[in-house]
Amino acid sequence: MRNSSTRNEILQMLKKHGSLTVSEMAAELKITEMAVRRHLNTLERDRLIESHLVRQSMGRPTNVYSLTEESEHLFPKHYSDFALDFLQDIEENEGNDKVSSLFRRREERMLKLYKQEMKGETLEQKVEQLAVLQNQRGYMVEFERDPETGDFVFKEMNCPISQVAKEYTHACDCELSLFKRVLDVEIEQRECISKGEDKCVYIIKNQEDQK
Repeated sequence: MRNSSTRNEILQMLKKHGSLTVSEMAAELKITEMAVRRHLNTLERDRLIESHLVRQSMGRPTNVYSLTEESEHLFPKHYSDFALDFLQDIEENEGNDKVSSLFRRREERMLKLYKQEMKGETLEQKVEQLAVLQNQRGYMVEFERDPETGDFVFKEMNCPISQVAKEYTHACDCELSLFKRVLDVEIEQRECISKGEDKCVYIIKNQEDQK
């Protein structure tokens, strides 16, 4: 547990100071430089930190360590609260229709982006590409084919905008609409995280087998 907590301390220090040398970290942590290097090796392997050589006025160049973009997910974020505050203000000042319009505009942007990335010819290839695109946005997607119907069961284990979706069902409605337009098939939503269920589940109708 000490190793894990020390690595967390190193991450917190780098977040606070921006960049540090091994000797600076060792002095603050009150451990040896060799021990610090062991932790840094692990953090570099996990792509949470990076290093670069800095020339000094005296002596040899030294490595300075800083956080990578990939480490940002380790630190608390309150984007959902921020977004909800804006949406609530818009609803109060301009009405629910304005909020609906904003979600529809987001859907149109996503549709354009997803269609540019959609290179598959078969429905299965397109479903696989949709899963990749959603995973890039943190939805933790799994999908499988129902052996009896041939339909695809598309599961999202995480919803990065669940707090917003709980307050504004427009988010879920637009996601379902987006999937239908991207895949150009009928889709039914069976489960929804914003409604208190463990995951979002979509049944993607395999109309290719029905032709």
